[in-house]
Amino acid sequence: MTGQAGAEATAEAAAGAVVAALRDAGLTVATAESLTGGLLCATLVDVPGASAVVRGGVVAYATELKASLLGVDPERLAATGPVDGLVAEQMARGARERTGADVAVATTGVAGPGPADGHPAGTVFVGLAADALPGGARHRALHLPGDRPQVRRATVAAALAELLALAAPR
Repeated sequence: MTGQAGAEATAEAAAGAVVAALRDAGLTVATAESLTGGLLCATLVDVPGASAVVRGGVVAYATELKASLLGVDPERLAATGPVDGLVAEQMARGARERTGADVAVATTGVAGPGPADGHPAGTVFVGLAADALPGGARHRALHLPGDRPQVRRATVAAALAELLALAAPR
């Protein structure tokens, strides 16, 4: 498989592995999404049995919704804008708190086609929140190539990889 069909099959397999690992670990998950616009949560709930682990998701595409729905510090948003690692962490913390999930993952960044908020297309931050993490949260910065759909799909893949590493540590 190549192209979009291959990417979708890969995401489906990764989501299946994440759901199984979360289930085996006895963990639940929530998502907080900006640039992925719900694609991450949808990818997870496409997996049969996802209801055992997925608590829900919040799509906070507009910057002000990151503060009002997810509790991101408005001063942080004013200082850095939404494309920021600590914003991603705060989004994940907010989703976790609001849904009662054990683990939460957040996506924020610039999918393209052009730059936004002073960042080039492909600049992405994936945030995680969980008790198992030092300080309760962390983020990963990514610089992804491709057009808008490719950046969004690659972000979902990266978020799933982060969840899998957290749920099924080696």
